[in-house]
Amino acid sequence: MWEVAPGYRLLRSAATHPVHRRWADQVRPRMMAAGLDRGWLSELIPPTGYVPDFLNPAPAGPAPAPETEWAAIRASSADRVRQDLDHLARHQGSLGPLLRTLHADPETRLAKVTEEIETYWELALAPYWARIRTVLDADIFHRARTVAEHGAGRLFNDLHASVSWDDNGLRMARRKQPLTRRTAGTGLLLIPSVFTGPALRTRTTPPDPPQLAYPARGVGSLWQARPAPRTDTLAPVLGRTRALLLAELESPASTTELAHRTGLSPAGVSQSLTALRNAGLVSAHRTGRSVLYARTTAAEVLLTNPFLP
Repeated sequence: MWEVAPGYRLLRSAATHPVHRRWADQVRPRMMAAGLDRGWLSELIPPTGYVPDFLNPAPAGPAPAPETEWAAIRASSADRVRQDLDHLARHQGSLGPLLRTLHADPETRLAKVTEEIETYWELALAPYWARIRTVLDADIFHRARTVAEHGAGRLFNDLHASVSWDDNGLRMARRKQPLTRRTAGTGLLLIPSVFTGPALRTRTTPPDPPQLAYPARGVGSLWQARPAPRTDTLAPVLGRTRALLLAELESPASTTELAHRTGLSPAGVSQSLTALRNAGLVSAHRTGRSVLYARTTAAEVLLTNPFLP
């Protein structure tokens, strides 16, 4: 969920983001066609400032499934939701019409909110998650190794310019309210994010442990075009058509798009995609009336394996 709000903000911004332009150019038209620019998220996620804390529940584990996070949002107490919406109203001056209905009846309306989040996930994040997850995992591995080799002080002093570790205390520049060990509860969750931008984002809602979202290392190369896959070595194993389609899925695409780009028949493309999906090399994500296909992490490894002949 920490990727939802900043990514959504980026898509609604009139400014062109230098890093995420390629992703935004692909996703923004689909988001507009799905009406996500005028629904629940448009009122819950303002262009700047506070985002309701109940949208970022404390994760149950290191890599919770999206459905788990949506269930946690639906399980938010009515008091929690109203408190967050009141805080948002103070920041913005008022609540929009949809959020007024959410404030009046959180138990019923939260289901509508998570339905829209699921739609956003399917068209904006899920088809690209293999790439995103690779960056996040690499950041976590780097941070874990830093702690193991140099301790927590090196980790925090290298995390972000506004964070420092001094005299056994963690300090954040320009934070309006102090957070003591007593009020922090147990632990501190560090959450790398590819969309959060240069700033840090925090969530402090006791008794949950504080969450600190920071820009992940390697975001600058996230959407860069990769070297052309070696389909010649895969074709004898997968077949020429399936190897070609995997290569074409550098960016998520529909059956119609792939047929147009490759010259294959839509029926042939569909049949091959089904086989690739059954093999765990392709994932399918419904966006309105169409389905987007994307390479999985297994496919990325297969295409870039340096040990292939």
